[in-house]
Amino acid sequence: MKKGDQLDDLYIESMAAEGKCLAKVEGKVVFVADVAPGDRIKAQVTKVKSRYADAKMLELITPSSHRLVPFCNHYNICGGCKWQHVDYQTQLQFKQQQVIDNLERIGGLNLPQVSPILASSKTSHYRNKLDFTFSNRTWLTHDDLKSGKSNQQETLGFHVPGMFDKVFQVEECHLQPEPSNQIRNLIYHFCIENRFPFFDLRTQEGFMRTLTIRTTNMGEVMIIVQFAYEQQDWIKQLMTYITTAVPAINSANYIINTKRNDTFGDLEVICFKGRPYITEQMSAADDNGKLQFRIGPKSFYQTNADQAYELYRAAWQMAAFKDDELVYDLYTGTGTIANFVARHVKHVVGLEYVAEAIEDAKINSEINQIHNTSFFAGDIKDLLDEAFLQEHGRPDVIITDPPRAGMHESVTKMIVQANPEKIIYISCNPATQARDLKILCEHYKIMAVQPVDMFPHTSHVENIVSLKRI
Repeated sequence: MKKGDQLDDLYIESMAAEGKCLAKVEGKVVFVADVAPGDRIKAQVTKVKSRYADAKMLELITPSSHRLVPFCNHYNICGGCKWQHVDYQTQLQFKQQQVIDNLERIGGLNLPQVSPILASSKTSHYRNKLDFTFSNRTWLTHDDLKSGKSNQQETLGFHVPGMFDKVFQVEECHLQPEPSNQIRNLIYHFCIENRFPFFDLRTQEGFMRTLTIRTTNMGEVMIIVQFAYEQQDWIKQLMTYITTAVPAINSANYIINTKRNDTFGDLEVICFKGRPYITEQMSAADDNGKLQFRIGPKSFYQTNADQAYELYRAAWQMAAFKDDELVYDLYTGTGTIANFVARHVKHVVGLEYVAEAIEDAKINSEINQIHNTSFFAGDIKDLLDEAFLQEHGRPDVIITDPPRAGMHESVTKMIVQANPEKIIYISCNPATQARDLKILCEHYKIMAVQPVDMFPHTSHVENIVSLKRI
């Protein structure tokens, strides 16, 4: 097999990572995008490596029974919902198997019976946060180029996957509920009509940089607009216009960003109108009452709020907390999990790298009248040491919910040294979770595994593992 070869009758066997599926030709794995398990296709080889090959579909010969018509007009360009052409039940089956494969193959772990994956009740309009980029050049498809269209036009949308300087115009996104599309389209047309310069991602010139829209299940809306430089007349015009046109906006904020990247954790956020936060609501772990969480422009909150409740409730059930237990919540963020479980234990100690998130966590305890939490900011690999344990007590239970990269090895070893009776490990990346569990399982036994689907139509899967000290 070599690059350029045509495969006239390729049978797609199963789903794979990053939205692709796989087939086999003479024992070699071939990855193909935009296909479904059970498809028969004509394809062309685009890359050949020693262990695998990539191919692109040229023709769909026989469609799979699992194949659906994509619901989004941006399906062929956008990287956000790569599996929308595959029925949801098939997606769930793959994610379940993905968790098992990662834990068994990467971690070499002995697993109990893995619980059936918790499906998301919403498979569209489930996200509460989206980031859009302004660009002075729009991405054109091959059909656009053939028709003579020019890319010399402003656009507001998403990056083309793998291309930092390519942005395509989003007409309608099915990920976030309204007024998300309304806000984005109104801002786009206002900037076009008033000739506000859109940012050039290569030369770093232009005025309009990014737009972030956050929503909550209480119907509250926040916008954050990044401008490349101070131009108060333009800023006032735009922010006044959009908050008047969409009175549902509860928090309108902007940032002056002169850096070469769009991250704003180190920048001042200016609240133009409304409150500097919005409020999310979640049922308590035992369904006895509601918890409220303030979300600021820099706050982390699970982007699928409804499914976050299912995730935290599953973790709570697996932990089987006792009211005299001391719990450590690592990577606590804004204290969502800490406050979710606090009423069922003696005390919760939350640790988090981002100082602003820790301040949010403290506020979230206050507004929910929770008085048995303590929060500390710092790099967890430096913060969690023997001196910290001596000062704040050795935990009975540790909950850890690290970023995709997983835990630093020193943190994993410090958890073992802390010697809690139980560990609840929540992960958005079963591969790095498996790596960390391999260390933990020298001293702990896996008691339960619970996959949770937070992101329908993507290959991402969340997973909870409970461990008990041997």
